[in-house]
Amino acid sequence: MNDLFRGELVRLTNENIDVLSESEIRWQRDTEFHRLADGDPAELHSEKKIKEWLEKRMSDDNPNRFNFSIRTLADDRLIGFIGLYLPFLHGCDAWVGIGIGERHYWGKGYGTDAMRVILRYAFTELNLHRVSLALHEYNTRAFRSYEKAGFRSEGRVKQDQIREGKRTDTLFMGILRSEWKDAFVEGAL
Repeated sequence: MNDLFRGELVRLTNENIDVLSESEIRWQRDTEFHRLADGDPAELHSEKKIKEWLEKRMSDDNPNRFNFSIRTLADDRLIGFIGLYLPFLHGCDAWVGIGIGERHYWGKGYGTDAMRVILRYAFTELNLHRVSLALHEYNTRAFRSYEKAGFRSEGRVKQDQIREGKRTDTLFMGILRSEWKDAFVEGAL
């Protein structure tokens, strides 16, 4: 493995605050993106507020968080973010979150590739035992992407979200290091 943070389509990076805030402002104003990635109601925030939020997140030296930006290999375009959160400092489990903010890159494998890169990092560098995630049941594109990255369904919370006046479920997925190793290191997927 020559570059731990490089996949087939993307690489994980850390961005300076000005570059990141410019993209984040645009992504957060895309209500479809927000509704796919977040359970909170869509809101409009000023550029100043978004930049302050990013500055706070980037200056937080929380050893339980590993946040990255996602850039394409082909054109070096900043298209999203991905991160791991370890609920316990010396735990072996993490939660992952991802967002592809640039619509042009939706449904083309960039998110799946980024997820594969972060899983490789989680299992080989951080020596984690499992990685979990949660998503809205209506986000079928994300569900398929997570399956391609090796995640399996583990459960659901029924009707805990409301979107467009209808109750929807939150789905939970996970992958163990042994499952990842069997599928990707030994070449099953």
